[in-house]
Amino acid sequence: MSFPAGTAPVKAEYLLSANHAVGAHDDDAAEGGSNRTRGNSRNGEGDARDSRSGGPSRGKMTKEQKKAQRGANKGRRFGKVRDELDLCWRVANGEICEYGAEECRFTHDIVAYLAAKTQDIRIPDLSEISNAPPFAPDLSNVRAPHPEYSSLDLSTTCPIFAETGSHAKSDETGKLVLVKDEDKKAQTAVSSKEVNFVGADVQKQLRSKKVGLKSIGENSSSKHNIWNKYLKEVQKQIEAEDKPKPKPDENSTIVVEPDQEMDVDSTVQAQEGSRSDAPSQPSIDAIVESRTGEAYFTSQFDTPDVATRFLEKKRLHWSGKTYLAPLTTVGNLPFRRLCVKYGADITCGEMGLANSFLAGSKEEWSLVRRHPAESIFGIQVAGNKPSTLVPTAEVIAKELTGSVDFVDVNCGCPIDLVFKSGSGSALLDSPGKLGKILIGMNKALGEIPVTVKLRTGVKDGRNTAHKLMPRAAAEWGAGCITLHGRTRQQRYTRLADWEYIKECVEAVRAKEAEDDLPPIPIFGGGDCYSSEGYWSNVEKTGVDGIMLGRGALIKPWIFTEVKERREWDISARERLDLIRTYAENGINHFGSDTTGVNTTRRYLCEALSFQYRYVPIGILERVPGRINDRAPAFRGRDDLETLLASPDSKDWVKISEMFLGPAPEAWSFTPKHKSNASGGEEGQG
Repeated sequence: MSFPAGTAPVKAEYLLSANHAVGAHDDDAAEGGSNRTRGNSRNGEGDARDSRSGGPSRGKMTKEQKKAQRGANKGRRFGKVRDELDLCWRVANGEICEYGAEECRFTHDIVAYLAAKTQDIRIPDLSEISNAPPFAPDLSNVRAPHPEYSSLDLSTTCPIFAETGSHAKSDETGKLVLVKDEDKKAQTAVSSKEVNFVGADVQKQLRSKKVGLKSIGENSSSKHNIWNKYLKEVQKQIEAEDKPKPKPDENSTIVVEPDQEMDVDSTVQAQEGSRSDAPSQPSIDAIVESRTGEAYFTSQFDTPDVATRFLEKKRLHWSGKTYLAPLTTVGNLPFRRLCVKYGADITCGEMGLANSFLAGSKEEWSLVRRHPAESIFGIQVAGNKPSTLVPTAEVIAKELTGSVDFVDVNCGCPIDLVFKSGSGSALLDSPGKLGKILIGMNKALGEIPVTVKLRTGVKDGRNTAHKLMPRAAAEWGAGCITLHGRTRQQRYTRLADWEYIKECVEAVRAKEAEDDLPPIPIFGGGDCYSSEGYWSNVEKTGVDGIMLGRGALIKPWIFTEVKERREWDISARERLDLIRTYAENGINHFGSDTTGVNTTRRYLCEALSFQYRYVPIGILERVPGRINDRAPAFRGRDDLETLLASPDSKDWVKISEMFLGPAPEAWSFTPKHKSNASGGEEGQG
């Protein structure tokens, strides 16, 4: 059976009917986007029509059916499912609540809570799950309910107890007691206790402008007074830019910077051009703009007069390390822990908005949480001006000193909501502003390095990264630069341009050599899906490593492949063990109550919305697989592998139920992509 170019070469014995071929994926979701820019392919993922055509069509649907299934389900809502009674977390941990039973908005009545709560879930061991339907065992006959509280299952092993050493159990009289393993608790404090908690008190002060802003302002004796002074410097420069430009006359002296490469003849011509009797010549502004790509006046004032070498900064020695990209929605702490287990060295939190950090948003500050297993951890921020990003950097430095290894500035996010606000990839067209942001954040963060993530440019055919990256390294103090090999306009509609990434690396290294600066790490990104592809691009371009985004979403074990320089034909059971680990990570992070379990379920289904796209390399005619190849409908080597490849979101919920118990009737999961909600004959077997 033959398929068009761009189709994964599945062996004939595993192929199903061509009428069940799987259509295109929307990889804008990898960066949180649902709206596309004009001119982008509806196929979303980089089908690279310049090198190969798109994958097979989705069966014999009508045009109307195809149109209805394209794109994303916008405005998704995930209602929280709560216990009938919410138990106070302090009481649950055997502590005294500061509000007391009367004033606390949560119940302190443990007996009433246990009578009303849903039944404990029991996460089965992998050995209890079969490779054939119904896969998960019937656990009803192995339950050991508490004689007084039927919601409790004494046969379970709680993931939180396994990690923290604190759990409710029955004593010899049948009375419920809180058991604490002090040795495990002490070990947990070092190896498992999450850090980077910015408390409610700080968030409240931020909302009232009492921390990070007013209290560290010009009248404060605190050492955190950097952002205010810096923004005054910037304001002076802006005011200078707004003044009318002086017109050169015959007596004026024009000063030209050495890097503008202007010769004597062109200077004389510019001066003579101001005389009424001289022939018309290009102005000094036009000449400088033609040489530098920037307006003359802007180039003089695009950054404040500050030190440029930042030698006090902690240097980043990241060459040879694996780097998990910051990923919206899916790149949460449980997923990052999973990737660390499989070999990720550097992790970065989900993109947070500077405005929301300064507004004391609880949701935004939750993004900075870090697990001790994350040995190198950074925070990514997005914003559109120094007046929000520099204060945000200073609050991070003040509140999270010692627990953040770097702060990354997002200059690559392509989604409309971010771009139209002047943030993300919009900064690529504002080098002056970007310079002010990076320099100011460097000053505010002290020894914490500032890194930056870029795309090649905003519009197709107008790459700008080769100009920005040398300045970021030599003038603006970037501690590391990551370049995704596509423009903002392209999203994922073309293959990543690794030749251009190589050109940018060479430009940075040349500038560092010219200015006698130590080299900073440079990471590339785009379409990396195998160990072979990873090391080939590293050797070809000279990057220090590759930031892994979509490749890690689809196959989190890619970090093991990279480190061991092999392609792993991972079995369905090994993949299921990965899913089980994610479920345990989620319960430890989100909580073991009903809300926590179903929050874990939601994000597990989000992760499976990428992982189902993995085509086992053991059923391919040619290895390694390619991220842009779309699979025809296939069956796995066993029923479990077939289930894990299902594009139907209902099957993802079934997989979650193996480890998290039945989903409540009131709970539902709406997939990001419309095509995943169809099920039925559109499914994969």
